[in-house]
Formats: sequence, structure tokens, C-alpha cells
Amino acid sequence: MIAHLSDLHFGRHDPPAAATLADDVAAAGPDVVVVTGDSTTRARNAEFAQARAFLDGLVAPLLVVCGNHDVPLFGVGRLVAPYDRYRAWLDVDLEPRLDLPGIRALGLQSMPRWRWKNGRVSARQSALVGTYLGAAPTGAVRLLALHHPPFVRGPARIAGRGALLRAVAAAGVDLVLAGHTHVPASRRLDLAPGHRLVEVVAGTATSLRLRGAPRSWTVIRVDAGHIHVEARVEVDGCWRGGPAVSHPRAAPGTH
Repeated sequence: MIAHLSDLHFGRHDPPAAATLADDVAAAGPDVVVVTGDSTTRARNAEFAQARAFLDGLVAPLLVVCGNHDVPLFGVGRLVAPYDRYRAWLDVDLEPRLDLPGIRALGLQSMPRWRWKNGRVSARQSALVGTYLGAAPTGAVRLLALHHPPFVRGPARIAGRGALLRAVAAAGVDLVLAGHTHVPASRRLDLAPGHRLVEVVAGTATSLRLRGAPRSWTVIRVDAGHIHVEARVEVDGCWRGGPAVSHPRAAPGTH
């Protein structure tokens, strides 16, 4: 099982939700916890310390990526050392990798210092998707995580989208996890003949900044035929399961 959290926004968070979230995640028994960015609100040391303390309370292996709020908004730090605090507090590796029984996961840093809010994935990062996820063992779940939803079109689309989508299809990626919108969603995408994946966008788990949806985190269960996605919703510090959505999975062995 995969626990997918995003947009924690420590520094502008709801304390009751944060206080009960780790226990709710642990009760689900995840094999891995993926956090798709914006662990802080303004990339301040105090916020990173809160995020680090929360992450240390999670019981499964972690894969965490950087979001646009994890980079200083203004000042010299954004220009010369935009990721130093993130690396010092959360993960020195901006492109973390996990290789576990039955799953291979890769995180990408989609927030360059020179973009204000929208993301970018470089040609080098797209190539990494192919070399790392494309070489996963047959039948393993191939998981890509980044902060910005990569399939969005229009003004919010990420730079480098076309090359990334081609790499995702060529590598046979099963799951793409993202955040950024604060609204949970999932959908199946057929990017190329014979290739099917599921995109899951997690809502905000603990932020006070809601966008028409309650705080939530996402449970993802994968079996041979389907990817099951369920958002767990917070109400007054208590977490409740919502309806699960099942998406057909590409048959193992077709990669």
C-alpha cells in the first residue's frame, strides 16, 4: 500500500489535523509514504523543523520531493541557494529513489528557482525516468512523484511536459503522484498504444488553505488488475475513509 501525502504547509497548518495524521497513516499499514512537496509555507527553518518532526513520526520508508513553497520566495537565498534549507532538513537528494520489493519509485524536483510557481522538468530528468524506472523488474509498480501535476494543459502546464510524457510512456510508468492543487483527484491515462497509467493528485493534508475540498491524504492499493485510490478526509481532527475509485492497471509483464 502507498500512502500519498502532499501540501502539508507547516507554518500555516491545522494543528489538530497534523497531530492525528501520522497515526492515521500508520493504521493503514503503508509499504511506502510519498510526500509530493510543499512541506512548508515559506521555506523557513522553523517550518522545516516542524515538517522534519512530522516526517520522523511516520513508520514506513519515505520518498519526499520539493514543492514551490519549499523554495524561498524572495531574497538572495532564492538566487544562490534555493534548495539549501530543503536539503539540510528534509532530503539532500532532490531526485530521491526507492527500490523496494514490488515497487520502484523516483522523485523529481519540478520547481526551478527561476520560475515563480509553475513547474519544469528538464531533459536530463526525463532521461532519468527512462533509465531508472524503465529498468524496474517485470511486474514491479513503477512510480513517479513530483509536485506539479505533469499532465495539465494551458497556463499551468509544466515546462518540458512533452519530453516527460514520452519518457513516462517509454518507461512503462504505472503511477504518477503529484500535489500542488490542494484538491484530490485520480484518473487513468492512455499515453501510447499498450501503455496505461494512473495519475493521482493528493489534496492538502494539513494546510489551512483549502480550495473547495477538505483536508485529505490518499491511500493507493495496487493489485494485479487494478489501482485502487481512496481519499481519507479530515473532520475536526478525525480521519474518515471516502469512496474508493478503481482504475484498470496495465497487465504486469507488459513493460
